[in-house]
Amino acid sequence: EYMNIRPLSDHILIEPLKQEEKTESGILLPETAEKERPEQGKVIAVGPGKVSDDGKVTPLNVKEGDTVLYGKYSGTELKFEGKDYLMMRESDILAII
Repeated sequence: EYMNIRPLSDHILIEPLKQEEKTESGILLPETAEKERPEQGKVIAVGPGKVSDDGKVTPLNVKEGDTVLYGKYSGTELKFEGKDYLMMRESDILAII
């Protein structure tokens, strides 16, 4: 799907994925446990990379289509064409799943 948003530098556009309210074995998670877990999202677009002081661009480790984990309060919330997204730096991402 084509997006009209192109992140700059080491910014990444993420579409948050809905969190499960119960585990695979069917255990319901209390709301407080849910709030402490890292969030998951799908990488929609990535910037070209981080620019160092000497002007060199270091490419990012994540790519479009990756599913990533990030902290609960990471990034900046955006709404684009009726959908919710997050814009964050690569350093805000905890892991690629």
